[in-house]
Amino acid sequence: MRRRQVLAGMGVAVAGGLTGMAALRPAPVPALPRLPPPRGTLATYHLGHSLVGRDMPAMLAQLAGHDHASQLGWGASLAQHRTGDVPGFAAENTHPAHRPVAEAMASGRYDALVVTEMVELRDALRWHDSAVHLAHWAARARAGNPSIRVFLYETWHRLDDPVGWLNRIDGDMQTLWLDRLLYPASQEAGPIYLIPGGQVMAAAARAAEAGLLPGLTDRRQFFATGPDGRPDTIHFNDLGAWLMALTHYAVMYQRPPVGLPHRLARADDSPAHSVPEAAAKVLQQVVWQVVTRYPATGMVAAVG
Repeated sequence: MRRRQVLAGMGVAVAGGLTGMAALRPAPVPALPRLPPPRGTLATYHLGHSLVGRDMPAMLAQLAGHDHASQLGWGASLAQHRTGDVPGFAAENTHPAHRPVAEAMASGRYDALVVTEMVELRDALRWHDSAVHLAHWAARARAGNPSIRVFLYETWHRLDDPVGWLNRIDGDMQTLWLDRLLYPASQEAGPIYLIPGGQVMAAAARAAEAGLLPGLTDRRQFFATGPDGRPDTIHFNDLGAWLMALTHYAVMYQRPPVGLPHRLARADDSPAHSVPEAAAKVLQQVVWQVVTRYPATGMVAAVG
């Protein structure tokens, strides 16, 4: 009975964000074909920046049992990855999972490419031609492996954004991530599917602040603390990395993440701080509730 009450309450807490976004759906666009669930594991390549990081792909690989590689930077745009002018390249790619993106895509060995764009996203769209470069990477991936699955990982802006962190997540999804980035690039280079990371992070924050996650009460508990002890307003901690790994898993493998481990290791094999067990069970339900609301995920389970 208690579990049903928690999940019912969670639906109320999350509804504010989800209902608002349903009302923001765009004018009809060419439908993305549904993706059949993969038959096995997906060797996965991640292209992005610190909102990908090293630990989240490693956690995803632990959940799924797949191989992975990445190329990262400091706030790097898709354009900068294309030109090779990636801020923080040397610092961010000194790890065993790094493989240069051009080499990786040419190899044809990856079954999934997951990319994200820099934030501030409005600046990326205006000054870095985001849709053009997203289409480039999708086309480059498919030149190496025509059957590769391409995903766009939706992220978030700073907790102290003057418009409001939740307001940005709610408003940017349709107008920026989908209408100005994912849909135009898909029309140019073939289907690109959504991993709604920002939507899951917002739903988790709403659930925590509504008292529905035992041991978690504040959105900042999913975010890191800087070396000076001050809260980091954009980068996730181990709890946030685990949550994003669950989100990637649910979309890429089209499986509910319920029952997956909540005690995982970081990329360097050190134990990650784990989500409280009771909260983990609710968050796994939150992830599935959110990702199945978006047809752009390509999931058969997604509702129209």
